[in-house]
Amino acid sequence: MFPEYRDLITQLKGHDVHFTRLFDKHNELDQVIKNKEAHIEPGSQAEIEQLKKEKLLLKDQIYGILRQASA
Repeated sequence: MFPEYRDLITQLKGHDVHFTRLFDKHNELDQVIKNKEAHIEPGSQAEIEQLKKEKLLLKDQIYGILRQASA
């Protein structure tokens, strides 16, 4: 996610608790979605779609923080 901001992500994860929480939650949701899509965990299509929306919202928030921090 956002390879152009790799160094900034590393820096923020070491110093910004809010950013770290968002980043970790995004990765957690990504894994849950993958598990549900692979039928490793139970989940309906509607539930998967809701999780994807949550993940996208987190990604938007992360991107906003990265753009602001890089300015």
